[in-house]
Amino acid sequence: MRLSACIPRLYFSETATLFSLVLLTVTASLSATAQDSRVFESGQLPNDSRLQPAKDLNDYFPFEVPQGKAAWESRASNLRRQVLVATGLWPMPERTPLNAVIHGLVERPGFTVEKVYFEAVPDHFVTGLLFRPSDGKQGIRRPGVLCPHGHGGRLQDHGEKAIRQLIADGAERFESSGRFPKIARCAQLARMGCVVFIFDMLGYADSQQISLELAHRFAKQRPEFEGKENWGLFSAQAEMRLQSIMGIQTWNSIRCLDFLESLPDVDPSRLGVTGGSGGGTQTILLCAIDPRPTVAFPNGMVSTSMQGGCTCENCSLLRVGSGNVELAALFAPKPQGMTAANDWTKEMMTKGYPQLQQLYEILGARSNVFCRPLLHFPHNYNYVSRATMYSWFNRHLKLGLEEPIVEDDFELLSSAEHTVWDDKHPQPKGGDDHERALLKFVTAESDKQISGLTPHDVDSLQKYRDVIGGAFQSVIARELPDYGDIKRKKVDKQQRNGFLYFEDIVRLDSKGEELPVISLFPTGTKWNGDVVIWIDGDGKRGLISDSGEARNEVVRLLDGGASIVSADLFNQGEFLGSGEPVLQQQVVRNPRESAAFTFGYNDTLFVQRVHDVLTLISWVGNDEHQPKRLNLIGMNGAGPIAAAARAVAGKSVNKLAVDTQGFRFADVTSYRHPDFMVGAVKYGDLPALLALSAPHPLWIGGEKGAMPKAVSSAYSAANAAKAVLSSDQQNPTDAAVVWLLNK
Repeated sequence: MRLSACIPRLYFSETATLFSLVLLTVTASLSATAQDSRVFESGQLPNDSRLQPAKDLNDYFPFEVPQGKAAWESRASNLRRQVLVATGLWPMPERTPLNAVIHGLVERPGFTVEKVYFEAVPDHFVTGLLFRPSDGKQGIRRPGVLCPHGHGGRLQDHGEKAIRQLIADGAERFESSGRFPKIARCAQLARMGCVVFIFDMLGYADSQQISLELAHRFAKQRPEFEGKENWGLFSAQAEMRLQSIMGIQTWNSIRCLDFLESLPDVDPSRLGVTGGSGGGTQTILLCAIDPRPTVAFPNGMVSTSMQGGCTCENCSLLRVGSGNVELAALFAPKPQGMTAANDWTKEMMTKGYPQLQQLYEILGARSNVFCRPLLHFPHNYNYVSRATMYSWFNRHLKLGLEEPIVEDDFELLSSAEHTVWDDKHPQPKGGDDHERALLKFVTAESDKQISGLTPHDVDSLQKYRDVIGGAFQSVIARELPDYGDIKRKKVDKQQRNGFLYFEDIVRLDSKGEELPVISLFPTGTKWNGDVVIWIDGDGKRGLISDSGEARNEVVRLLDGGASIVSADLFNQGEFLGSGEPVLQQQVVRNPRESAAFTFGYNDTLFVQRVHDVLTLISWVGNDEHQPKRLNLIGMNGAGPIAAAARAVAGKSVNKLAVDTQGFRFADVTSYRHPDFMVGAVKYGDLPALLALSAPHPLWIGGEKGAMPKAVSSAYSAANAAKAVLSSDQQNPTDAAVVWLLNK
């Protein structure tokens, strides 16, 4: 028989016979030590999937195709928002003037090359080369192609010795232009009639305001770049504001499309994007979130295996619950091609590509996805792969060229011809000051956007929920689980003085998560239909005072007729062999100290604990004998967890009482802190999570009597100002219990 945490079934079916069956109960006092409340056998840990090693970039990332078009559209909408949130682009920033400069025309047979720089944001420059056809045709609009280049930079040089071997292997054709495969790609596309822009990834060629070492080789945290005042990239503050190399690079890519489509000779209805390796990653992301590209060729990174090994290819949240194949699927049903090589893409023909074909078929466009197996080549975007792309773009950009398209050689550009900066166009300053200034500008713009969403009426409150609530939905990435997916195993039941005491193991089957749970059901007072889920920084031990007895506030709730449920959330109590609280989150084995290598693939500990509370809410609230009221209390450091759970659960929680203890995510100074949560500061910190409770009853302690503006505004906008109370009483737990008992 299943047992609801609210215990109503036991109350009606068992309590009547309880006192006549004395041998089935154990009489005890209120005392209950931490050992007494242990659910698992001594030394036994929960059978929880989260105790296994965390997922990393070298794991397996299958794409499970949803059943039908509607299911995919729902999934795609959520995943696209997740990508935007992860890259710091939700909501999309305002576009500042590009102030583009084009100079230094160079001519080659069939095409021209010009140098370009523009401001993605004020004083932060994107640099690159613009290739145009020189076929004599005037006054026409041509397809535009954006080429993110990937590692090695746009000037990657195979060298004299290597190029001869590549020619011998059939990977390249020419000793001259074949040495520079990324430039060769642009030149050929221009000869085919496209306007092509290849731009520098951060730290390469002329993009030196952020160094190569920082953008692509970051390995060690920098204490001097931490904190709320002068933070830098890779810091906890940056992660909580969703500021990353990948985010900057993705914004640069969006601004590159802005530049490309602004050119008078470009047809904005025919835009292609193609890049290899790290440029393939950028192609995947850009085409996932920007509606303008009409054809894509992300090469060398669409894979169920390794997802991108560089800091520039990873950001927190990006691949939690997803992977590159599904991210590429966000471009469907538009035409998308790629190749598979003898690298991490080698299994694409059986793992990844069939699923993409299945999705495209669901969307009525199976022929719009293509993967060519070239497993005799290592990781590449070589001549053979490029030829595949040329044919794909010829077809889908409607170039009308005769097939096969054969790449031609050309005279290489000299250093003076390809360098963007010169005496008339001096290189801008970069380094530490630029890094900090860039993040401060991005922060100011974001804070202005978020502040502008502060609700003042019903319509603005809905927008606040859509944007801020939507962001936290992506970060928390869990709805209330299906009650049918939750299993309960009875462990123990005891009669104590004034209440029944239960021990249970509650398991969320689909996620492989399980919790040790204790429940208290009043017998000295008639149950009034209330269930209080008690979330504490010490887990279920929080119900017990230092003297080993049930704390006074717990007794008061029981005497008031409420039942109580508490649990050890993940990495609390019985999850810990030592019994000591967790001071640092576990991270993957990657020695490079970037949060993205762990939290780009896994939920933070804070979010995992929110998941556990959602499991408890579903378990308690959906039993066949539902409680009249399900209330939630978060104390002793667990207030933010309870607030986040209520933001998701909404009206499923009747009342929420939290002691914030003045906590703000902005005060966290390490991505390994147990309370670190990706994106929390960007979207309004703890006050925003509390504001998302509106219009449902909310009690707040620990704020020194000052109601956070976001909270008061949200409740006023919801015409529910009386439903929220901020208290500065010295004993917040006692005050919260009094409020919960007040009907």
